[in-house]
Amino acid sequence: MPEIVFDEEDLPYEEDCLRNPYSIKSWMRYVDHKRDAAASVINLIYERALKELPGSYKLWYNYLRTRRRQLKGRCITDPLFEETNSVFERSLVFMHKMPRIWLDYCQLLMDQCKVTRTRKTFDRALRALPVTQHERIWPLYIQFVTSVDIQETAVRVYRRYMKLCPENTEEYVEYLRKADRLDECAKKYAEAINDDHFQSKEGKSKHQLWNELCDLISRNPKKVHSLKVDAIIRQGISRYKDQVGHLWNSLADYYIRSGHFEKARDIYEEAIQTVLTVRDFTQVFDAYAQFEESMVSAKMESFAASGPTEEEDLDLELRLARLEDLMDRRPLLLNSVLLRQNPHNVHEWHKRVQLLEGKPRQIIETYTEAVQTVEPKMATGKPHTLWVSFANFYEDNKQIDDARIIFEKAVQVLYKHVDDLASVWCQWVEMEIRHENYERALKHLQRATAIPARRADFHDQTEPVQARLYKSLKLWSLYADLEESFGTFQTAKAVYDRIIDLRIASPQIIINYGLFLEENSYFEEAFKAYEKGVSLFKWPNVYDIWNTYLTKFVQRYGGKKLERARDLFEQCLEQSPPKVAKNLYLLYAKLEEDHGLARHAMAIYERATKAVPPEEQYDMFNIYIKRAAELYGVTHTRPIYEKAIEVLPDDQAREMCLRFADLERKLGEIDRGRTIYSHCAQICDPRVTADFWQTWKEFEIAHGNEDTVREMLRIKRSVQATYNTQVNYMSAQMLSSAGATSGTAADLAPQNENVDDMRLLEMQAAQMAAKNRDEAIAKGRDILFVRADTIQSKLAQLAHNPEEIQLDDEDDDATGIEKQTVPSEVFGSLKKADE
Repeated sequence: MPEIVFDEEDLPYEEDCLRNPYSIKSWMRYVDHKRDAAASVINLIYERALKELPGSYKLWYNYLRTRRRQLKGRCITDPLFEETNSVFERSLVFMHKMPRIWLDYCQLLMDQCKVTRTRKTFDRALRALPVTQHERIWPLYIQFVTSVDIQETAVRVYRRYMKLCPENTEEYVEYLRKADRLDECAKKYAEAINDDHFQSKEGKSKHQLWNELCDLISRNPKKVHSLKVDAIIRQGISRYKDQVGHLWNSLADYYIRSGHFEKARDIYEEAIQTVLTVRDFTQVFDAYAQFEESMVSAKMESFAASGPTEEEDLDLELRLARLEDLMDRRPLLLNSVLLRQNPHNVHEWHKRVQLLEGKPRQIIETYTEAVQTVEPKMATGKPHTLWVSFANFYEDNKQIDDARIIFEKAVQVLYKHVDDLASVWCQWVEMEIRHENYERALKHLQRATAIPARRADFHDQTEPVQARLYKSLKLWSLYADLEESFGTFQTAKAVYDRIIDLRIASPQIIINYGLFLEENSYFEEAFKAYEKGVSLFKWPNVYDIWNTYLTKFVQRYGGKKLERARDLFEQCLEQSPPKVAKNLYLLYAKLEEDHGLARHAMAIYERATKAVPPEEQYDMFNIYIKRAAELYGVTHTRPIYEKAIEVLPDDQAREMCLRFADLERKLGEIDRGRTIYSHCAQICDPRVTADFWQTWKEFEIAHGNEDTVREMLRIKRSVQATYNTQVNYMSAQMLSSAGATSGTAADLAPQNENVDDMRLLEMQAAQMAAKNRDEAIAKGRDILFVRADTIQSKLAQLAHNPEEIQLDDEDDDATGIEKQTVPSEVFGSLKKADE
């Protein structure tokens, strides 16, 4: 130990340390006092203190920190480093449970690049410290082994580390990947994936880890030999359905990199035969095609240097044929994928048959597989079309007996809808008709329409379709057509009667039945059929039956059974909706014109104008006027015109007025025409209907005089003023709704302070004018002309003040005053004597 030299300032500290040798504060004050002294002096104080207090962590820690500070800037070969190491070793005798000391010591040894000594020191630290504090040592230990390029040491250390911290597997895997130790890397991946409790610190899912493992083992087949790659990837294919295409490609890539090209081709074929989605199929097929192209390219490049032998040339042709066959099979393979997705997709089965065109054996196999696979209740599309197409295929190939066998099986299938089974029967019957087997066709229809022992409701889904087929209108319609064509009158009539009895007839069936009976001259039977149809249906479905019935009846009997025809028409029109009434009324009126009375026809036209919907009234009035003019003359159309003008909307009423006025002009009734124009002017705004006013003007120029023209212009101004007041009228209505108002400006003023009296008077005048106009329209459109002087008088009355004092003018002439004698009896006794 060096000689101790004291300064005069040190004596108090020395005395304090001698008096209190076990006081850490005393020694620390002494060290703080000598902080600017030489390193040997400070070290000596620490050594003296530690001799007295060897178990003080504070002294050891500060001493070691001071020692490390003294090493800064020195070369690692300096003896001072070894002295510091020995100090650390002495400290660990007492501080071996302190992880901070171990960490500082290990860091110091790492700085000195003493690999083996550092590793052994880390191991001593792990043995000395409790397990709960190992997590403080391992990060620095891992940093050390990864910084030193000794892979075996690092791997062994990492293995020990994984036993304590398995959650850091990804860190170990990354190191193994960088160290190119891929076999152990793959094993750690597999362990992490199989561990249900493993949670990725990087936030990766099991699916991502699985993809990374598959990429690793498929791209490095020669470096990964501890795992069964085929089994691992196939397990992933069965587990992760959304990555099937990628995993199949990874498995094929594994065999390609391993040099097993035939095995890779088998994998691709298996993949395209098993994938379930178009996306996966596209991935696999593109990779397969690329693989075949690369094989052909590699073969051709190998021939470039030296010419190919005959065997090599044959091999090249084989590879090209494989590639071409693969491309040709793509539509069929894609169709297979869609059918694996949904084996009950009828459209895809038909598409598959089209792809196999020209291959009858494969077509038959496809149809057979289709009808066995497709479940009618789960089918997408119409499953019966598969059976029909299957039978038609045999028919096209002249195998009628086989087609009949297919149809026989088809009619026994439990379809979802009755219409599907009916379609199969119809196709079977049509096939027999095409081959002129009419008797067989009729027998099939008799069999199909036979009523079962236990009748079922047509819409009862719990019953099989075979039990409900007897109510199929489609089948009965075909049966009726065949009986008409190939059967007798009695059999056809019996079929129609059964259709009606089953209450499945449509209006068209009734009409067809009637026409059939009519063709065979059974007119009354036809009319009975129409009567049955009328009783079966309601409006508007019964319209076609009534129309046909009435037309045929009129054509048959004309005026012979007029009363019966009238009864039929009245029965029909009693409940007919307005939408279809027009044609029926016209037909009725035509009957009366041709075979009845003209006045009856006119009455029918009159009823028609009321029965048709508003949008057809104008046309009906035109027909009414035309027929009245032809039957009675134009003078009899005047009341019709008047009625039309009263009933029709303004636009159509205006047109009627013009035609009415023109009629009167042609008849020479100028005054009547002028009256009609005056009447129509009430609904003609001059700003909108300029054509009307121009027509009236031309009429007055041709047939009137100056007074009539002035009257026309006055009426025009009056009507325009009426229309101009509509806005003011609306304002007055708003004011009246705001509160009860009286007729004077004084009453209105408190509620409308911003409106002057004159404005309120104008509003009330407009209201009165509009009210007069509405009353005129309500009274049968009697024209009430609104004269300009009338409006002025109304305004004057409204502005009149009853409290005004009437003063006579000074220059009034008094000569107009007359005197009247008063009777004497009035005065009585007041009478003067001289009188």
